[in-house]
Parts: sequence; C-alpha cells; structure tokens
Amino acid sequence: MKDTASVLALSGIRKVFQADEVETHALSDVHLDVRRGEYVSISGPSGCGKTTLLSILGLLDTPSAGRYVLNGHDVAELKAAARARIRNAEIGFIFQAFNLIGDLTVQENVELPLTYRNGIGTGERRARVEEALQRVGMAHRMRHYPAQLSGGQQQRVAVARALVGKPSILLADEPTGNLDSRNGESVMELLAELHRGGATICMVTHDARYAELAQRKVRLFDGRVVDEETFERLRREDEQRLDALIGPRIEVGA
Repeated sequence: MKDTASVLALSGIRKVFQADEVETHALSDVHLDVRRGEYVSISGPSGCGKTTLLSILGLLDTPSAGRYVLNGHDVAELKAAARARIRNAEIGFIFQAFNLIGDLTVQENVELPLTYRNGIGTGERRARVEEALQRVGMAHRMRHYPAQLSGGQQQRVAVARALVGKPSILLADEPTGNLDSRNGESVMELLAELHRGGATICMVTHDARYAELAQRKVRLFDGRVVDEETFERLRREDEQRLDALIGPRIEVGA
C-alpha cells in the first residue's frame, strides 16, 4: 500500500517584512500540504511570494506566523542551529545557479553535504556518491571539475548532490532558469524520472510549460494560494491594469 503521509504541511503561514514604517506582506495565510511521493509545482507572477515561500519550506527563513511541520517535526520556530541540522537531514536543494564549488571535483561536490553528518564513514559516503551520480547519469564525470561540464551536466551534478543525503523532499528553485531549452528539458525529464522512482519533489518555476508537468499545480498570487480559476482572473486583471498604464503590448511578428 502506498505511503501517502504528509512530508510537509503549512498552516496559516504569514511572512511580513518590516522596513522603517512600511510593512510588506509577502505571504498571507498560506496552507500547503505535500504528501510523500508527490510532485508539486509552485508558480505565479514575479513578486507573488514564490521565493519567500521556498525559503520558508527550505528552513532558510522563518514565518512571521503560522505552523510548519516537516516530516513530523514542528519547525516554524526552531533556532538557526536546529533548522540547519534538520535541513541537512530532510531537504535536498536544487538551485537555479547550480551552486557547485569550482575547485572541488564532481565527486567532492556531491559528497560535501554528507561531511556535515555524524556517523557516516568514508566508505559509505563514497558509495552514496557513486549511487547518486549513477542515478543522474554522471558517474563517468566523477573526477571532472564544474568548469569542464556543460550547464545541463552541472545541474545533473547538483541534483545528485541533493539526492545523496536521501532527503524526505527535493526542493527545486527554478531548476531550468540558467539552461537553454534542450538542457532544460533534459533536467525536467530527470526530475520526472526521479518522481517515478518515488522521490517527493516541490518545484518553484516561472515557466508555465514546466509547471504543467508536475502531478499537482499550486498557484500563488499576491502571497496567497489561489485556485486555477481565480489565478487566471487575477492574472487577466493584472495585465489589464498594466495595459492601462503603459498601453497594450505589441506581439512580436504581428
């Protein structure tokens, strides 16, 4: 029987940024539940709160209010050291900019997260690295440096680094943002393959094509999760306001 327990659950999450006397409400009463084995995309226009939400999901930031339960841990109000420890054990990050270290080999880059864990010996670390690189088709580049790889290959290495710790969930932040269309499609195929193999994935993307490839789509607008119909209505209203300010856009080739 398939395990459908929640990996992460947000309830009533708010995030307010204070600058001088101005309050910016980046997230307002966000509720989100991602179950084990799901592939969820989070999309919306620029400034809608995607980056803020991902920072909270990844324990890189804390909410102003609300509850966040990650794989059974109530993590919303943890101190920085505790967040870092749980983040290393439970979350695998895939970044837009790859974030590989240039003077480390592919093997050393992928192994790096494991060096911060207690109780994992050198032999087990190397075995996990080889397994992760095999899964993304990059084991043959183990001794190479990032500069010797294409953008698509670097992102595959970054995915292996996210997988090596056997996290509860993969958080992908615009994973195709720095890639051309061919390499972007290759990385999306890799994520789909990982999902078919049982991985739980939560991906933030601005690309509507890639958002549609996920099993479930979450739409953000002005810091709120909205349904598809509401999202489309708000998007059209936003475009109309913009057209009223600067005039209608001219389609290329029209």
